[in-house]
Amino acid sequence: MSTFTAACIQNNAQNNIADNLPIVRDLIREAVSLKADFIALPECVSLMEPDNEALRAKVPEEKDHPFIPMYEEEAKASGAWILGGTLAVRVGDGRIANRLYLFNPTGQIAATYDKIHMFDVDLGAGVSYKESATYAPGNQAVVTPLPWGNLGMSICYDIRFAYLYRALAQAGANILCAPAAFTKITGEAHWHILQRARAIETGSFVISPGLCGSHAEGKETFGHSVIIDPWGEVLADGGPDVGVITAEIDMTKVTETRGKVPALTHDRDFEIAAAEIAAGKAAE
Repeated sequence: MSTFTAACIQNNAQNNIADNLPIVRDLIREAVSLKADFIALPECVSLMEPDNEALRAKVPEEKDHPFIPMYEEEAKASGAWILGGTLAVRVGDGRIANRLYLFNPTGQIAATYDKIHMFDVDLGAGVSYKESATYAPGNQAVVTPLPWGNLGMSICYDIRFAYLYRALAQAGANILCAPAAFTKITGEAHWHILQRARAIETGSFVISPGLCGSHAEGKETFGHSVIIDPWGEVLADGGPDVGVITAEIDMTKVTETRGKVPALTHDRDFEIAAAEIAAGKAAE
């Protein structure tokens, strides 16, 4: 089986899990009605709470998170694979994991991945984030099998670290995902470039759903969920609003593209030489 229909769901999560759940469930059912075989959802899909103290109070343990049984039921009912976006779950010592879940068509959790790279940035104009103050970073990359290929799992800020995607691809991944809650500022500047670059560098499909719209405390996310082929062509773009996008995925394009540009097999060892001439001084 080399072809399938991929869908990205784009939602506008607010700061109440119970309010977000029925909206997400309806969007999953819309994707199912579009004959999607693989349905991907964004980072922070169940809860977008900018206030760290409020976030800690609202985050449940994994066993108590209501989105998990909902995903299990929707996967079983539809027969689709569901990449359930990221759920914030307690992991002890007062910290939280930003955890990505993959559900198979029997409703079982097939794989999870905890976000490795923490979004600790200062974007200027009073806009800053420090994920590491609240979230515990992961330390394990994940490649997991699908019926059509191997999925390399990542989340949002990970997309800026090309070495991660090269490692995933060299470990067998030919479909990459990066569910995100990209800020509007960074999204407008960098989102499409980064997504296309990861596809081109690895000769892989990239399926990246994005959170969209306005949230508590004036936070804004970029949306523009994308499905990109191994040559870097954008097959579908979700724009700025809530909705569902789909694209037909033909996995033979991975073999074709990697055959044309086999960059994954061209690694070479090298050293970095220290400059012998001080900056600004001409050689004598």
